[in-house]
Amino acid sequence: MRQIVLDTETTGLEPKEGHRIIEIGGVELVDRRLTRNNFHQYLQPDREIDAGAVEVHGITNELLRDKPRFGEIAEDFIRYIAGAELIIHNAAFDVGFLDAELAQWRSDAPRIADLCQVTDTLGLARTLHPGQRNSLDALCKRYGVDNSHRDLHGALLDAEILADVYLAMTGGQVSLPLGGQGDSPAAGPRRIEVRRLPPGRPPLRVVRATPEEVAAHEDRLKAIHAASGACVWLVGGEAVG
Repeated sequence: MRQIVLDTETTGLEPKEGHRIIEIGGVELVDRRLTRNNFHQYLQPDREIDAGAVEVHGITNELLRDKPRFGEIAEDFIRYIAGAELIIHNAAFDVGFLDAELAQWRSDAPRIADLCQVTDTLGLARTLHPGQRNSLDALCKRYGVDNSHRDLHGALLDAEILADVYLAMTGGQVSLPLGGQGDSPAAGPRRIEVRRLPPGRPPLRVVRATPEEVAAHEDRLKAIHAASGACVWLVGGEAVG
Protein backbone atom coordinates (compact mmCIF):
# COMPACT_ATOMS: atom_id res chain seq x y z
CA MET A 1 0.00 0.00 0.00
CA ARG A 2 1.54 3.30 -1.14
CA GLN A 3 0.44 6.56 0.46
CA ILE A 4 1.65 10.12 -0.03
CA VAL A 5 1.19 12.57 2.83
CA LEU A 6 0.88 15.91 1.05
CA ASP A 7 0.80 19.60 1.86
CA THR A 8 0.99 22.84 -0.12
CA GLU A 9 1.65 26.50 0.60
CA THR A 10 0.00 29.18 -1.52
CA THR A 11 -0.03 32.90 -2.31
CA GLY A 12 -3.50 33.27 -0.77
CA LEU A 13 -6.71 31.47 0.03
CA GLU A 14 -8.65 31.18 -3.26
CA PRO A 15 -7.50 29.77 -6.60
CA LYS A 16 -10.55 31.38 -8.21
CA GLU A 17 -9.00 34.75 -7.37
CA GLY A 18 -5.81 33.81 -9.19
CA HIS A 19 -3.83 32.58 -6.20
CA ARG A 20 -1.17 29.98 -6.89
CA ILE A 21 0.77 27.19 -5.23
CA ILE A 22 4.28 28.21 -4.16
CA GLU A 23 5.45 25.07 -2.34
CA ILE A 24 4.58 21.36 -2.54
CA GLY A 25 5.78 18.80 -0.01
CA GLY A 26 5.11 15.06 -0.13
CA VAL A 27 6.21 12.23 2.16
CA GLU A 28 5.91 8.63 0.94
CA LEU A 29 4.63 5.77 3.08
CA VAL A 30 4.75 2.17 1.85
CA ASP A 31 2.92 -0.30 4.07
CA ARG A 32 2.79 2.45 6.73
CA ARG A 33 6.56 2.89 6.76
CA LEU A 34 8.40 6.08 5.81
CA THR A 35 10.58 5.47 2.76
CA ARG A 36 12.43 8.85 2.60
CA ASN A 37 11.28 9.10 -1.04
CA ASN A 38 10.00 12.63 -0.54
CA PHE A 39 8.88 15.27 -3.02
CA HIS A 40 9.67 18.93 -2.33
CA GLN A 41 9.49 21.88 -4.68
CA TYR A 42 9.23 25.66 -4.38
CA LEU A 43 7.42 27.32 -7.30
CA GLN A 44 7.42 30.71 -9.02
CA PRO A 45 3.78 31.92 -8.95
CA ASP A 46 4.13 34.92 -11.29
CA ARG A 47 2.17 37.08 -8.84
CA GLU A 48 2.61 38.75 -5.47
CA ILE A 49 2.10 36.74 -2.31
CA ASP A 50 -0.53 38.13 0.08
CA ALA A 51 0.96 39.68 3.21
CA GLY A 52 -1.23 37.45 5.39
CA ALA A 53 0.08 34.35 3.64
CA VAL A 54 3.69 35.43 4.18
CA GLU A 55 2.95 35.73 7.91
CA VAL A 56 1.81 32.09 7.89
CA HIS A 57 4.60 30.42 5.89
CA GLY A 58 7.35 33.04 5.64
CA ILE A 59 7.87 32.48 1.90
CA THR A 60 8.58 35.67 -0.05
CA ASN A 61 8.56 36.55 -3.74
CA GLU A 62 12.30 37.17 -3.54
CA LEU A 63 12.86 33.59 -2.39
CA LEU A 64 10.85 32.27 -5.36
CA ARG A 65 12.36 34.47 -8.07
CA ASP A 66 14.56 31.71 -9.57
CA LYS A 67 12.24 28.78 -8.89
CA PRO A 68 10.48 26.76 -11.64
CA ARG A 69 6.85 27.26 -12.58
CA PHE A 70 4.29 24.54 -11.94
CA GLY A 71 4.23 23.47 -15.59
CA GLU A 72 7.94 22.69 -15.45
CA ILE A 73 7.51 20.15 -12.64
CA ALA A 74 3.96 18.95 -13.39
CA GLU A 75 4.94 15.67 -15.04
CA ASP A 76 7.38 14.78 -12.25
CA PHE A 77 4.68 15.55 -9.68
CA ILE A 78 2.08 13.45 -11.49
CA ARG A 79 4.47 10.51 -11.69
CA TYR A 80 5.16 10.83 -7.97
CA ILE A 81 1.52 10.77 -6.82
CA ALA A 82 -0.13 8.60 -9.50
CA GLY A 83 -1.85 5.54 -8.07
CA ALA A 84 -1.14 6.45 -4.45
CA GLU A 85 -3.56 7.35 -1.69
CA LEU A 86 -3.10 11.02 -0.83
CA ILE A 87 -3.27 11.87 2.88
CA ILE A 88 -4.05 15.59 3.28
CA HIS A 89 -5.24 17.74 6.19
CA ASN A 90 -8.19 19.83 4.97
CA ALA A 91 -7.93 18.14 1.58
CA ALA A 92 -10.48 20.36 -0.19
CA PHE A 93 -8.09 23.33 0.06
CA ASP A 94 -4.99 21.58 -1.36
CA VAL A 95 -6.86 19.56 -3.98
CA GLY A 96 -8.67 22.69 -5.19
CA PHE A 97 -5.34 24.45 -5.73
CA LEU A 98 -3.72 21.41 -7.36
CA ASP A 99 -6.64 20.96 -9.77
CA ALA A 100 -6.44 24.66 -10.66
CA GLU A 101 -2.70 24.38 -11.35
CA LEU A 102 -3.18 21.26 -13.48
CA ALA A 103 -5.95 22.92 -15.51
CA GLN A 104 -3.82 26.02 -16.08
CA TRP A 105 -0.87 23.86 -17.13
CA ARG A 106 -2.77 21.87 -19.76
CA SER A 107 -6.40 21.80 -20.83
CA ASP A 108 -6.44 17.99 -21.00
CA ALA A 109 -4.57 17.49 -17.70
CA PRO A 110 -6.06 14.97 -15.26
CA ARG A 111 -7.68 16.05 -12.03
CA ILE A 112 -6.31 14.81 -8.71
CA ALA A 113 -9.31 12.49 -8.29
CA ASP A 114 -8.38 10.84 -11.60
CA LEU A 115 -4.89 10.09 -10.30
CA CYS A 116 -5.36 9.24 -6.63
CA GLN A 117 -7.67 8.33 -3.82
CA VAL A 118 -7.76 11.21 -1.31
CA THR A 119 -8.12 10.83 2.47
CA ASP A 120 -8.83 13.97 4.48
CA THR A 121 -7.29 13.72 7.95
CA LEU A 122 -9.35 16.71 9.11
CA GLY A 123 -12.54 14.77 8.40
CA LEU A 124 -11.05 11.69 10.05
CA ALA A 125 -10.08 13.71 13.14
CA ARG A 126 -13.58 15.22 13.38
CA THR A 127 -15.04 11.71 13.36
CA LEU A 128 -12.62 10.50 16.04
CA HIS A 129 -12.77 13.66 18.16
CA PRO A 130 -16.13 15.39 17.59
CA GLY A 131 -16.50 18.84 19.09
CA GLN A 132 -12.77 19.24 19.69
CA ARG A 133 -10.09 21.34 18.00
CA ASN A 134 -8.61 19.31 15.15
CA SER A 135 -5.99 21.58 13.64
CA LEU A 136 -2.63 19.96 12.94
CA ASP A 137 -1.15 21.64 16.02
CA ALA A 138 -4.03 20.39 18.18
CA LEU A 139 -3.60 16.85 16.86
CA CYS A 140 0.15 16.99 17.55
CA LYS A 141 -0.62 17.86 21.18
CA ARG A 142 -3.32 15.18 21.44
CA TYR A 143 -1.13 12.40 20.03
CA GLY A 144 2.18 13.49 21.52
CA VAL A 145 3.83 14.33 18.19
CA ASP A 146 6.70 16.80 18.56
CA ASN A 147 6.10 19.95 16.50
CA SER A 148 8.24 22.29 18.57
CA HIS A 149 10.34 23.10 15.49
CA ARG A 150 7.28 24.38 13.58
CA ASP A 151 7.46 28.15 14.01
CA LEU A 152 6.07 28.73 10.50
CA HIS A 153 4.11 26.54 8.13
CA GLY A 154 6.10 24.72 5.46
CA ALA A 155 4.80 22.16 2.98
CA LEU A 156 7.43 19.46 3.53
CA LEU A 157 7.70 20.04 7.28
CA ASP A 158 3.91 19.93 7.68
CA ALA A 159 3.72 16.77 5.55
CA GLU A 160 6.33 15.09 7.77
CA ILE A 161 4.44 16.09 10.92
CA LEU A 162 1.11 14.99 9.41
CA ALA A 163 2.63 11.60 8.54
CA ASP A 164 3.45 11.04 12.23
CA VAL A 165 -0.01 12.24 13.28
CA TYR A 166 -1.75 10.05 10.69
CA LEU A 167 0.17 6.94 11.79
CA ALA A 168 -0.75 7.66 15.41
CA MET A 169 -4.42 8.34 14.57
CA THR A 170 -4.82 5.13 12.57
CA GLY A 171 -2.48 2.85 14.52
CA GLY A 172 -5.12 1.19 16.70
CA GLN A 173 -4.35 0.24 20.29
CA VAL A 174 -0.86 1.31 21.29
CA SER A 175 -0.84 0.12 24.91
CA LEU A 176 -2.59 -2.49 27.05
CA PRO A 177 -4.00 -1.00 30.27
CA LEU A 178 -3.60 -3.44 33.16
CA GLY A 179 -5.19 -1.42 35.92
CA GLY A 180 -2.02 0.39 36.88
CA GLN A 181 -1.64 4.02 37.81
CA GLY A 182 -2.82 6.38 35.10
CA ASP A 183 -5.02 3.79 33.31
CA SER A 184 -8.33 5.35 34.39
CA PRO A 185 -10.28 7.66 32.08
CA ALA A 186 -9.75 10.45 34.60
CA ALA A 187 -6.03 10.31 33.91
CA GLY A 188 -6.68 11.86 30.48
CA PRO A 189 -5.39 10.78 27.06
CA ARG A 190 -2.10 8.95 26.82
CA ARG A 191 0.77 10.59 24.99
CA ILE A 192 2.01 8.47 22.11
CA GLU A 193 5.68 8.55 21.27
CA VAL A 194 6.07 8.19 17.51
CA ARG A 195 9.49 6.73 16.77
CA ARG A 196 10.83 6.20 13.28
CA LEU A 197 12.60 2.88 12.74
CA PRO A 198 16.07 3.14 11.22
CA PRO A 199 15.83 2.40 7.48
CA GLY A 200 19.06 0.35 7.47
CA ARG A 201 18.04 -2.13 10.15
CA PRO A 202 18.30 -5.86 9.23
CA PRO A 203 15.07 -7.54 8.10
CA LEU A 204 13.13 -9.57 10.62
CA ARG A 205 13.77 -13.29 10.53
CA VAL A 206 10.83 -15.30 9.16
CA VAL A 207 10.30 -18.62 10.95
CA ARG A 208 7.98 -20.88 8.97
CA ALA A 209 5.89 -23.67 10.48
CA THR A 210 7.06 -27.26 9.96
CA PRO A 211 4.80 -29.73 8.12
CA GLU A 212 4.01 -31.34 11.48
CA GLU A 213 2.98 -27.98 12.96
CA VAL A 214 0.80 -27.20 9.92
CA ALA A 215 -0.93 -30.58 10.24
CA ALA A 216 -1.54 -30.05 13.97
CA HIS A 217 -2.96 -26.59 13.25
CA GLU A 218 -5.37 -27.96 10.63
CA ASP A 219 -6.48 -30.73 13.01
CA ARG A 220 -7.21 -28.11 15.67
CA LEU A 221 -9.30 -26.00 13.27
CA LYS A 222 -11.30 -29.04 12.22
CA ALA A 223 -11.96 -29.83 15.88
CA ILE A 224 -13.23 -26.27 16.43
CA HIS A 225 -15.46 -26.62 13.37
CA ALA A 226 -16.86 -29.95 14.61
CA ALA A 227 -17.61 -28.52 18.06
CA SER A 228 -19.09 -25.17 16.97
CA GLY A 229 -20.48 -25.90 13.54
CA ALA A 230 -18.56 -22.97 12.05
CA CYS A 231 -14.90 -21.98 11.89
CA VAL A 232 -14.04 -18.81 9.98
CA TRP A 233 -10.48 -20.07 9.38
CA LEU A 234 -11.76 -23.03 7.34
CA VAL A 235 -13.00 -22.66 3.76
CA GLY A 236 -14.23 -25.78 2.08
CA GLY A 237 -12.69 -27.88 4.84
CA GLU A 238 -9.22 -26.39 4.24
CA ALA A 239 -7.33 -24.00 6.52
CA VAL A 240 -7.11 -20.40 5.25
CA GLY A 241 -3.62 -18.87 5.03
